[in-house]
Amino acid sequence: MIVGALAFLVGILGVQTFQVLPGAAELLACVVCAVWLAVLRWWRLVGLPLGFIWAVVVAAGQLSQQLPERLAGIDTAIHGRITGLPEQSEDRARFDFVLENPGPHSPKKLRLVWYRTEHTLKAGQHWAFTVRLKPPHGSLNPGGFDYERWLFTAGIGALGSVRPYPKPVLLGQDSWWRNIDVLRQHIADRLDARLADSGFIKALTIGEGSGISQAQWAVFRNTGTIHLVVISGSHIGMVAGLVYFLVLKGWAWAGCLRWSPQQVAAWAAMAAGIFYAALAGFSIPSQRAVVMLVVLMLAIIQQRPVRPFNTLAVALLAVLLYDPLAVLAPGFWLSFLAVVVIVFAVAGRLGKASVWLEGIKVNWVTSVGLSPLLLWFFQQVSLCSPLANFIAVPVVGFFLAPGALLAVALLFVHQGLADGLLRILDYALQGLYALLAQMAAWPWAMLDHPQPPFWALLFALPGIVLLIAPRGLPHRWLGLVMLLPLFAAAPNRPAHGEIALTLLDVGQGLAATVQTSGHWLVFDTGAKHSKETDSGLTVVLPFLKSQGVRHLDTLIISHGDNDHIGGADSLLQGMPVQRVLTSVPEKFADYPAQPCTAGQSWVWDGVTFTVLSPGLKPFPKSNDNSCVLKITGQSGAVLLTGDIEKPAESWLLRQYGEALQATVLVAPHHGSKTSSSVRFLRAVRPSLVLIPAGYRNPFGHPHARVLARYQSRQIASATTAQTGALAVTVDDKALALRAFRETNGKYWNWRPAPLQ
Repeated sequence: MIVGALAFLVGILGVQTFQVLPGAAELLACVVCAVWLAVLRWWRLVGLPLGFIWAVVVAAGQLSQQLPERLAGIDTAIHGRITGLPEQSEDRARFDFVLENPGPHSPKKLRLVWYRTEHTLKAGQHWAFTVRLKPPHGSLNPGGFDYERWLFTAGIGALGSVRPYPKPVLLGQDSWWRNIDVLRQHIADRLDARLADSGFIKALTIGEGSGISQAQWAVFRNTGTIHLVVISGSHIGMVAGLVYFLVLKGWAWAGCLRWSPQQVAAWAAMAAGIFYAALAGFSIPSQRAVVMLVVLMLAIIQQRPVRPFNTLAVALLAVLLYDPLAVLAPGFWLSFLAVVVIVFAVAGRLGKASVWLEGIKVNWVTSVGLSPLLLWFFQQVSLCSPLANFIAVPVVGFFLAPGALLAVALLFVHQGLADGLLRILDYALQGLYALLAQMAAWPWAMLDHPQPPFWALLFALPGIVLLIAPRGLPHRWLGLVMLLPLFAAAPNRPAHGEIALTLLDVGQGLAATVQTSGHWLVFDTGAKHSKETDSGLTVVLPFLKSQGVRHLDTLIISHGDNDHIGGADSLLQGMPVQRVLTSVPEKFADYPAQPCTAGQSWVWDGVTFTVLSPGLKPFPKSNDNSCVLKITGQSGAVLLTGDIEKPAESWLLRQYGEALQATVLVAPHHGSKTSSSVRFLRAVRPSLVLIPAGYRNPFGHPHARVLARYQSRQIASATTAQTGALAVTVDDKALALRAFRETNGKYWNWRPAPLQ
């Protein structure tokens, strides 16, 4: 069973390496391979081609549900119901919507935004909407979150917004006994009515984490305790174990021996675990936990012995059969690996240590055992995780989680008792969070490191096995040696006099990084999207950390528009910055920002940085007052222009003339028709223009006339909306452009248009 489940997993993983989904020829070859292995009776390996086939079939079905590009931007009338819990703020509501009777080219599941709605949206509501849709599309950057992968695994076939006219119509509301999401909504509403801040309690009881702020998530992430505030396998195991114990004792005390207490307790524990997992929305960790719970309880009912790794193999196979795309989620790997290392370290030992020593050991092995995957997925590892979990796990597992579930049950029975218990739980949660926040603030709490190479991961996993093996195994210290390649990864650096420019994909906005052999500069930081998130937090910081950047030498904010300055605060809070230059220093009251002025210049590693604009006399429009930076290396130059338009371009031509020449030009004002004048392009004479523009942005950037202007002058151009992040190195070799969608995109990613 174990080998067969692993072979099935490997077959599924093979599909995830493809940039284009395998077709009929590859599937036919796999069918032939499976038949050949079956004829040879190599049953354990048959899972390999079967896993490949199953992954392709499911992925192809998912892709077929995505909105075709030709239907994007068209107002469409739909009706269906809200699934999951909507996220509603003052100016917008975001929710998932399942269509009833979708058309032949219409996806079944949508993710919609309703701006400035006066309605309170609830799970299970049926609505008739007019929506404007677009295919699943998100920013794609090194080190960043692949939003398109998340949408793909969630089965979301289109993104869209609700149109105000024709007016949306509420058609009905599901009952809680027909829709588990409605029950989750009732619980969330009652908790919100009882507590000013119910985010933690909702996370523990119904798996709803939207009420937890980004700052709070950062504390849990830095202390390695995120698994405690989402419904994970440990929570389900705890609830099932508690129900099993109570039913076992109660049934035995009642003296009803027609059915054995063990069997009755097993059925009750199984039902409780499945119900709790349903409240959590059947996340991947809860799927694994439920399958393992069912196998264990059925073994008790049938009085059969259970082997831990066989049980885990059954859980693995069941999860992959239910959803082979689960392998794309980090939670899948972290969940299964956590159980593997715990079972390997604890099960089957001859001696039994005290509860405290066992707890310390479990914390140690999980912290060490998961560190390679944490470095691989998130490029960081919490060093204070063993201590934080040693304190937090018993508090959450034995008090907060059971107490929260009891309080939720009391909400439907006795409001007074529920209120009292919720207040106690809230005080305890706030106290635990305050302690974790202090740990997260320790200088050594978190280790950030660039993503290790895959071969280092292959060495690290057997190294973990050596480290946590029983004491009698000789040379366990070699496990530490096998972990060392994880920390040997070092991104490539430009040579002396070379320039490495990366134009990040931040949607409709600008964020660029410039690296020399020993320094880093960031030019603009993208937009702020809401109170909780911005491009500095989600794109710029992850990219810098993936490159091993510990501090930033200079941050330049060209001007004060949101799509350029919006991520600055997150970047300044998340990383030490030596100097800030900007045309709007008044917007940086908390930081010693300096105004950028024509004539400023400095040299890093044989590369000269010169501020060309703004001059002493400001322009009427803020766009034209953007900081303009020219970076000159030994083999070429880069010109970063912010949002300047034709008046500023004309001023630059009068001031510098042919000195504006650059190898690479970042298009002024996202390629708008008010910029990139013929005279300006004639002076700059770029070989390559990089255009920072969002997918299907409302401004029509880049403008068709501007693109035609580039093409008529034989200037190659590329747009981040089509290519993801763009990287180019200005050196003595041929200018090479690397588009992240082309080099790292997978079959679930939106396909780019060919580079011009």
